[in-house]
This record gives sequence, structure tokens and C-alpha cells, in this order.
Amino acid sequence: MKLTWYGHSAFRIETGDLKILIDPYLIGNPSWEGGWEGPAEGVTHVLLTHGHSDHISGAAEVLKKTGAMLVANFEICMFLVGQGVSDKKINPGNIGGTVDCDGFTTTFVQALHSSSVPGEGGQNTYMGNPGGLVLHFPGDKTLYHMGDTDIFSDMALINELHEPKIGLVPVGDRFTMGGAVAALACRRFFNFEAVVPCHYATFSLLDQTPDRFVDGLDGSGIRVVVPGVGESVDV
Repeated sequence: MKLTWYGHSAFRIETGDLKILIDPYLIGNPSWEGGWEGPAEGVTHVLLTHGHSDHISGAAEVLKKTGAMLVANFEICMFLVGQGVSDKKINPGNIGGTVDCDGFTTTFVQALHSSSVPGEGGQNTYMGNPGGLVLHFPGDKTLYHMGDTDIFSDMALINELHEPKIGLVPVGDRFTMGGAVAALACRRFFNFEAVVPCHYATFSLLDQTPDRFVDGLDGSGIRVVVPGVGESVDV
């Protein structure tokens, strides 16, 4: 499995014939100035954890250009249909549900966060429940993108039910758990082979390095992978 990080929580996952973008914050992302067209090349699926602009800004452009399948909660799917995405290409779900994505499955799991986008007159548009996404691939490792979340004890159930081996973990504090707490979550609740920190350094309000996460996993036996922005790694 090849993984490319575009800063913040935006990842491209490649395994077999699948090319998946998760939370493709490719427009307006201070960490990424490479445009959305390159990351979108050949994309088969776009998956979204929740509806904040720092996770979906770029999704509509990618989906309209590529015709990729959109996997997200119902509210986000309908919002993006309103932005011109084909309603024939959506695959909606919600917390607890599993959807067939033509080559893999995605299970929607809990995340402790919020989800909305600014609307007219200062009113936010509700974008459904935030979540994490568990991707099961035949013949490859199960991957868990936590979305934006704090630690929660039911992470133990996610591990029991899905046994993810690759974790994409928010560590930037303020809007998600910080690095030390994220490390505790990985140690206490999961049996990850490899973890990749994300949701840090994008804005000045966030922690600027994943150091507390890396330090917190020292001696755990978990491989911590810290790619540079735009860098591809094998996990």
C-alpha cells in the first residue's frame, strides 16, 4: 500500500487498481501549493470523514473531473451534489454502517468532533455526524482514518471489530487530541503496525510538529511514519 500525504488530513491511498483520496483539502491548504489536479489523477474514490472546509475543499473539483465514487455521510453527499457532483456517483453511509465500494469496503465509525460549513447570513450548514473511516481491502492491510477526534474508550471496540493495522491519526491539539493523548490512544486501544500523524502544522493554532506523538510511541513497537508534505511512503 502506497500512501501520499498532502498536509493536514489529506491522503492518497494506492493499492492494486484503487486510487483513493481521503479528506482532499487541496484548495486553500496552506501546507499544499501543488494544486488538486495532480493528486486527482486516476482517482477512483473520494472519502470524506466530515464536512469542515479543511477536509472537503477540493473534493467537488476532484469528483467532477474524475467521476470518482464519493463515499461520505448522506448530508455531505447531498451538499456536494448541490455543488455539481453527479448523484449517480455517491455512496452514502453513516455511523455503524458498512458500504461496498467496488474493490473494498468502508465502515463509518464514531469520532468526537463537529461538522458544518459556513452558510448565508452567518448561519452554518449542518453536514451530518463527523466520523472516522475503516477501509477493508482484500489482500491488503486494514486502514483506519480517525478523522478529527479526541480519544474515546470505544476505540477498543473499533479495534476488536476491525483490527486495523494502519492508523492515520490527528495529533495537532486544540481541535483534536494532541500528540501525547493520540499516542496513548494508539498504545491502549489498538494493535497498529504503522501509524501516520496528521492534522498538525497547517495553521499557527495547531502544534507545529508531531514530536509529542512520536515521543509518546517510543518503545511501543509501533512504526511511526512521518512523511513530508507531498511525499509517498509504503506502509
